[in-house]
Amino acid sequence: MLQFLKYTLATIVGLVIFIILSFIILLGIGAASSDKVTVKDNSVLRLKFDRPIIERSREDDPFTEISSVINGTPAAVGLVQIREAIANAKNDENIKGIYLEPDFSVESAGYPILEEIRTALVDFKQSKKFIIAYSEVYSEKGLYLASVADKIYVNPEGIVEWNGLSSETVFLKGTLAKLGVKPEIFKVGDYKSAIEPFIRENMSEPSREQTLSYLTSINNHLLQTIGTARGIQTDRLRQLADSLTIRQPEDALQAKLVTNVGYQDEVESLLRKNLKLEEKKKIEYISLSQYLKAERDGGSESSGNKIAVIIASGNINSGDGGDQSIGSESFMKALRKARDDEKVKAIVLRINSPGGSALASDVMWREIQLAKKKKPVVASMSTYAASGGYYMAMGCDRIVAHPTTLTGSIGIFGLWFNAKELLNDKLGVTVDGTKTYTYADFAEPSRELTNTERQWFQKRVEQGYESFTRKAAEGRKMKQDDLKKIASGRVWTGEQAKQNGLVDELGGLPDAIKLAGKLAKLKDNDYRLRYLPDQKSTLEQIFGDASENARTRAVQQQLGALAPYVKDLQKLQTMQGVQARMPFEIRIK
Repeated sequence: MLQFLKYTLATIVGLVIFIILSFIILLGIGAASSDKVTVKDNSVLRLKFDRPIIERSREDDPFTEISSVINGTPAAVGLVQIREAIANAKNDENIKGIYLEPDFSVESAGYPILEEIRTALVDFKQSKKFIIAYSEVYSEKGLYLASVADKIYVNPEGIVEWNGLSSETVFLKGTLAKLGVKPEIFKVGDYKSAIEPFIRENMSEPSREQTLSYLTSINNHLLQTIGTARGIQTDRLRQLADSLTIRQPEDALQAKLVTNVGYQDEVESLLRKNLKLEEKKKIEYISLSQYLKAERDGGSESSGNKIAVIIASGNINSGDGGDQSIGSESFMKALRKARDDEKVKAIVLRINSPGGSALASDVMWREIQLAKKKKPVVASMSTYAASGGYYMAMGCDRIVAHPTTLTGSIGIFGLWFNAKELLNDKLGVTVDGTKTYTYADFAEPSRELTNTERQWFQKRVEQGYESFTRKAAEGRKMKQDDLKKIASGRVWTGEQAKQNGLVDELGGLPDAIKLAGKLAKLKDNDYRLRYLPDQKSTLEQIFGDASENARTRAVQQQLGALAPYVKDLQKLQTMQGVQARMPFEIRIK
């Protein structure tokens, strides 16, 4: 026994020493990797979009790559960082041009995020520096981004996808029936289609109508932008998509969607020509991650004025949030910090959310009202700012949206699941108990709802809808009855929302920041940006998400193509109760 304890103790001591040494090594690696990078003369900024694009990645953190290796997921890159890199490259004498590679990761980004990158690239071209794009496969999103380039190359054996946009919804009615789970739905509005996956096997006509409407709006913006950049009539672009004419890279070349068909070495020959290099001379590429470590212009650092940019991305829940979720408590802490900081003269809420908890949305709305009393608050809508996401925006002084933002969805619904059949017939589990009052076991999932309970749920949803539309009408300075005509849970694009009064201006985050400065009566560039909430510490970054990522990988490995559907089912656990959420899952491709 003594020998066993001795070996056990030695093992524990060894593990402790190993952890300490590993941490010291990580610190050394971090210190080495955090050194500022020197940009060599005659360099090309290489924008290879092969990682997920999110609103903001962790800034100046040497452990990002280490954390991604530990967690087994690619390190995401932030839109904020991409825009800053392109803006600095514009004025960097050592950067002569940009080599753009729109890889498959652009598929995970919404059109508003790609539009902000594209707008930054358009601004970069004012420097008279070149942009050359190359890819083996171009999707519509890839072409949208690449259309800004001076030259667009596609591999001779590559693919150019040009067949229009589509959206699919996963319906779970049959799955729930097989499991013996009966959903109870309470809603207001014909267009509140978030509940349809639980009670239908296909889209309702109102849902199909609104989906086609916003897809058409996004598609029109896409055609107009690409058509203008490439000198192609929009009617011609529609005809090409509808006939599936683009089969080979040569077809895309003939249609002027690309400028060249060639291999990567041919692209590099063009780069050398632009850089005035000899054929065998090495091209000095600098990657986005490396360029972010270079010395860069941080704006008006001497100014004591600040504009706080609060990133609110993901589903809305009560409590604390994360990098890709909005927690009402975390949001309120960030907003209060900005509100109480005398150096912060204005606040911008960057919203990228399909909604979530109606209660949490209202809690955050109240905090926005308090902040508005002290300083201007402007909403900047990203890919989504719908339902609960719009609940946040409607309380701001001004709302700025991208033309392709999905917004509106003003409505709420209640969701409850009866698991009696699952418990009794499928699992052989029975439930019994006692209670002091008639409804002490209110809405227990082990039994049917009573009519009184159903009436309670429906009444609460109706009252919530009245509150939502009343506050939205007040925020938009409209009559409630007029607002209800464009509410009813209907989803609009930013362009449509501008026309019906749900947003004030069309533009991106830089436009919202500029507007906030104007409302605060600040001179152009006489302010610094302060991004909130504060990001996770290094240790939280490395170890905090490891278990969650491990579970995600396990599900993916075991279920393969079925993994996304299991993920949809797992979301049901967080959706019971009253929700201000847009359609369950919008997948545009």
